[in-house]
Amino acid sequence: MTHPAAFPSHRRAVLAVAMAVSTFLAGCADMGGIASHAALRDAGMPAPTVGTAAPSVAGVQSAVDAQWWRAFGDPQLDRLIDHAVAGNPNLQVARARLSRAQAHTGIAEAAGRPQLSGALDATRQQFSGNYIYPAPLGGSIRNTATLQLSGSWELDFFGKNRSSLDAALGVANAAAADADAAGVLLASNVARGYIQWARLDDQRVVAGRTLAQREETLRLVRDRVAAGLDTRLELRQSEGGLPEARQQVEALDEQIAITRHALDALVGRADATAALTPPTLSTLRAMAMQPTLPVDLLGRRADIAAARWRVEAATSDVQHARTEFYPNINLVGFAGLASIGFGNLIKSGSQQWGVGPAVRLPIFEGGRLRANLRGKAADLDAAIESYNAAVGDAVRDVADQLTSTESIARQQTEQRAAQAAAEGAYDIAVQRYRAGLGNYLQVLTAETAVLVQRRQAVDLAARALDVQVALARALGGGWQPHTAVATAPRASTTHP
Repeated sequence: MTHPAAFPSHRRAVLAVAMAVSTFLAGCADMGGIASHAALRDAGMPAPTVGTAAPSVAGVQSAVDAQWWRAFGDPQLDRLIDHAVAGNPNLQVARARLSRAQAHTGIAEAAGRPQLSGALDATRQQFSGNYIYPAPLGGSIRNTATLQLSGSWELDFFGKNRSSLDAALGVANAAAADADAAGVLLASNVARGYIQWARLDDQRVVAGRTLAQREETLRLVRDRVAAGLDTRLELRQSEGGLPEARQQVEALDEQIAITRHALDALVGRADATAALTPPTLSTLRAMAMQPTLPVDLLGRRADIAAARWRVEAATSDVQHARTEFYPNINLVGFAGLASIGFGNLIKSGSQQWGVGPAVRLPIFEGGRLRANLRGKAADLDAAIESYNAAVGDAVRDVADQLTSTESIARQQTEQRAAQAAAEGAYDIAVQRYRAGLGNYLQVLTAETAVLVQRRQAVDLAARALDVQVALARALGGGWQPHTAVATAPRASTTHP
């Protein structure tokens, strides 16, 4: 493409006049009264209205490991999550969306570069004898041919292509963060499903222990009835406890099967849990967490980063909508061969070429450009408020998990004391019943208290692990920003 400086003087003058007229007319573009009004909330520090105290999220630097689930020390869980990340269909969908967004980035980037195309046309046609063609061409049937290279380059004086590229980069980075957020969520869901499986299996152990205990009690009651120490009422009460215990075992087996099916679906394999040993809560180590957390961990959440990138993309969309009010200035040119008669195409004298500026300026467009700008400004407001909502939800999520972690630890201390007391009361009730100093109703009451405490012990142990998973996810799951798509978001966003 010929550089403008190489144009003849009269051509440079035409180009200068065109640019001056375009700049003057661009100053007449009416964009008044259209702007975004939403304000970004800082993801580094929670807003006072969220209801969390600063010490809950402020302190020494800490980070969640990118493979935080390995801290549980269970190789089965590690393999499940690895397989899930490799084969989950929903995660593959997120990655496909990322590829599509990256392709759109390439399209936007190409718009700001010089374009070159080639064309070869060969036509047999009849020329009108009553048109502009004189005889002998007019009224004859001839072959025509054109072999030509055409080029254009849009001069991005007003940042139209730059803003379009920035918007595409923002969308691509948001898609990358979305894919990472899907991966973090998937890993946490597999871990929580695995902990749920361990909880149900431990509950089944408790139910099996209860069934064996009631079978032993039934033998004792039968012996006492045979000895005339108890009536058939105590016998029927003891017999009624067995079907109830068996029903609880069956119900737990059903829940275990459903939980395993859910894990299979998350992993993306129908038999993912078939060869696994049922997990137990006692084999899962507690994750080591820092007592205080840095203020910037919320900024390391992939979903918040995705929301911020959408704000960046929407901001660039607004800027692009503003540039629609300005003229498009292109340098266009062509060079090639044209002839009447195929045999003349490559002969001397068939050459043709042309080069010059092309200016397009919207003048009367019925309010379309203003309506488009209002829509883009509204999209920016929506993106900002979505980001603010994501920050608020993230702060609340972290605060909830920290509160639950501290509360569950206290509950477990009290529950252990309550279970020890219930177990002791049950032993005394059975001993008194064996010695004829107590009745069977006292045994049933004591047994019920023991069962409640055993189940609570399992539930609290599972909740303690589940909350650790939820906290690791709430703190970003060890996510780090991508650098392959584009640079990180700007520190501050200027709103139109």
